[in-house]
Amino acid sequence: MTFSSFSVAPQGVVLFDRDGTLVHDVPYNRDPALVAPVEGAARAVRRVRAAGFGVGVATNQGMIGDGRATRAEVDAVNSRVDELIGPFDAWFVCPHGRDEGCDCRKPAPGLVLQAQRFFGVEADRVVLIGDIGSDVTAAESAGSRGILVPTSATRAAEVDAASLVAPDLEAAVERALELLDAVEVAR
Repeated sequence: MTFSSFSVAPQGVVLFDRDGTLVHDVPYNRDPALVAPVEGAARAVRRVRAAGFGVGVATNQGMIGDGRATRAEVDAVNSRVDELIGPFDAWFVCPHGRDEGCDCRKPAPGLVLQAQRFFGVEADRVVLIGDIGSDVTAAESAGSRGILVPTSATRAAEVDAASLVAPDLEAAVERALELLDAVEVAR
């Protein structure tokens, strides 16, 4: 599920991780009825959109590759996220299992690189917000910025290693918008 409402490239893009960042993490969720947004998620996405930036989701869904879910089941969950929190301009989904060796499964940069191409923006125009270190690593490996929003699943070493950490999703969005605005001013 990828789509866009932009006729020209946006000035910047904020990508969000799905599970643990936008919605409460339900391991191997194939049921749209189990989707529950985290506090402030809809407001955070609206804030990005109101600022005129593109909004996307970059998510690992290895359960497709592992055979625990079909692509249609994952797309149904993503559609529910889109209904409750979005709309999102684009979805970037890695369907591969951990051992498949793809270049899109975070912490690899593939999903962020896909977003850069899709939106037609340079690396410094993309910020990825996520709840674990692999989200930040994926962004930085693609030349973009990553902001960590720690949850109970985030390891202390991931927090220590992150260059940007925010206490919650809305604070992360404010920081992302500051970063994107600073890029514009510098040009």
